[in-house]
Amino acid sequence: MLDNANITMDQLRVGLYIHLDLKWFEHPFAFNHFKIKNEQQIKTIRSLGLKAVRCNPTLSEVPLPPQRRPQDTPQQAALIAEPEDISLSPALAAKYVMMERIQQQRTAAVRIENAFVNTANTICDIDKNLFSKPSETVRQAAQLVTQIADSIISEPELAIHVMGDKMGGEELYFHTLNVTILSMMMARDIKLPQAVVGVLGMGALFHDIGCKEIPNKIRLKMEPLTQSERHFNELHVQYGIDIGRRLQFAPSTLAIIGEHHELFDGSGYPAKRKGESIGLLSRIVVIANHYDELCNPVNINDAMTPHEALSLMFAKLRNKFDPKLLQVFIRCLGVYPPGTIVQLSNGVIGMITTINTAKPMKPMIMIYDADVPKEEAILVDMERETDINIAKAIRPAQVPREIYNYLSPRKRVSYYFDAGQPGQEAVAR
Repeated sequence: MLDNANITMDQLRVGLYIHLDLKWFEHPFAFNHFKIKNEQQIKTIRSLGLKAVRCNPTLSEVPLPPQRRPQDTPQQAALIAEPEDISLSPALAAKYVMMERIQQQRTAAVRIENAFVNTANTICDIDKNLFSKPSETVRQAAQLVTQIADSIISEPELAIHVMGDKMGGEELYFHTLNVTILSMMMARDIKLPQAVVGVLGMGALFHDIGCKEIPNKIRLKMEPLTQSERHFNELHVQYGIDIGRRLQFAPSTLAIIGEHHELFDGSGYPAKRKGESIGLLSRIVVIANHYDELCNPVNINDAMTPHEALSLMFAKLRNKFDPKLLQVFIRCLGVYPPGTIVQLSNGVIGMITTINTAKPMKPMIMIYDADVPKEEAILVDMERETDINIAKAIRPAQVPREIYNYLSPRKRVSYYFDAGQPGQEAVAR
């Protein structure tokens, strides 16, 4: 691989891949390095007050011009303009608009994070009060589900966000909330009626209610379960149905609780139902539940990245799920779900923070840039950056430690949506 070479301002041309040795906010481009695509960009680069830029021959589409020092060419000085007054530069003005938009996105992320935490706390309260105040608590759960369903179904767009890592020890409630949000996301995509989405939400919210009867030494065991422990653990489905009946859940909610481990190929439990003999709403919850268990297992060392989990379900486990609903799930989350670390086509590394389910291949990405403080990290909207794309997903273990710490993806991945703005967004925590 050839080393970068310095080229002077008069040597700039379309097709060269250049690096600007400036801070991100000192130039109008989305990235510090990029391929020149038109003469306007050349004009803008010359206005930045630089005498030379670094050029990458490997990523350039045209041969590099011969290297020389800027002072070798008298005409070079004429091509170096004084840095533009920000107030007069449309390009830099656009950059400042981008910076303002990033700040707004960061503010929204804090708001959504707080909403996520509040919802998880509500689910925690529901779980704790279910037997002491059954009627009141079931009403509270139904109200929560209605609020989420109204928000998810009613807005023109749904964006899913990956959450931060501010809470610990509440993973049970994160799992419940993840399965509920992801199930409703799928229901929205296939345009289920709002009343049916409410039923789905109640079933998803209480799908694991029978786990209350499973001892923690089995439910939270880090090592693989023995055969007898596995059989005991599987009883949580029947326990869940029994509890649901005592709480007078609707038959449709009980069906989801009873079928959330049934698999499309008949290999699930407890009844080994197959294909469409499993209810539609249950088949939705099965996919959301299985995905979240892959991403957030009891033993965190076994956790898969969102991209790995989705790939495994599609490539090796697809017979276990309703094929049409699995396609819906992948379409909604995108090939690279929130929380996935990716490398872009220009070599930049970032983490997917938000997807719009209507445009899952155009997510929002937080970019690693050593020159930008982590709390001011660049957020790039792939819908606006038409020259670059996502090249590949990267396992966290393959990312240098300083980059990993900067992007800091959660060990446990949780999702939430933006209910506070027009246009919903789903986020990964």
